[in-house]
Amino acid sequence: MAPIGFRILPFPPKPAPKLIAALRKIATAHLSDNMHRLHAIGPDLWPCHKGGRLVGPALTVKVGPGDNLMVHKAIDIARPGDVIVVDAGGVNTQAIIGEIMSSLAERNGVAGMVIDGAIRDADALAISSFPVYASGVTHRGPYKNGPGEINVPVVIGDAVVNPGDIIIGDDDGLLALPQELAAETIALALDQAKKEAALLKAIRGKGKIDRRWVDEALRAKGCVVPAKLRSR
Repeated sequence: MAPIGFRILPFPPKPAPKLIAALRKIATAHLSDNMHRLHAIGPDLWPCHKGGRLVGPALTVKVGPGDNLMVHKAIDIARPGDVIVVDAGGVNTQAIIGEIMSSLAERNGVAGMVIDGAIRDADALAISSFPVYASGVTHRGPYKNGPGEINVPVVIGDAVVNPGDIIIGDDDGLLALPQELAAETIALALDQAKKEAALLKAIRGKGKIDRRWVDEALRAKGCVVPAKLRSR
């Protein structure tokens, strides 16, 4: 049995390709709203690449702050389409990855990387389409001593991410979607997107918009809205 701190656990099942395909077309905001904002990965992680959507199952890695030995192993064993999700404790004193590691991950078919820690070679990553999210930047390189574990639950920002959770990222940020909730969440998010598209069409076309809900919500809180100031 591998010692605690140097474990590589089996991979969970991959999500159905149709779920991944559907999630590529849905904004994180619509997904998050329909998960009651409970599965958002914290705002401290930001996109370091030039743009492009991130979707794929989490290959989770837990490392000691500033150490990337197990991240190297994760890149070597990742399945095509996996998202390497690294819990480095949010410590930004050493970079966990840079241009070389992200390029190797991309070559191996990895969908992207999420680092709760720092990156370096920020200029190179900023012009790349390979999705990388991180919480900091530093030129200081990492250690390669361990400990580290692969395919264990991790904490990224303020969210718990389990192996196999579907990671979705866009310019608004990241969220982790458990596979068993994916089909239901997709259906709800698509319905919300349709309603919002209709609302935006009415706004931009100067159509009639019912804003009475604002006054109704305020009255329910005890706020008195003068008649002359009520919503149109």
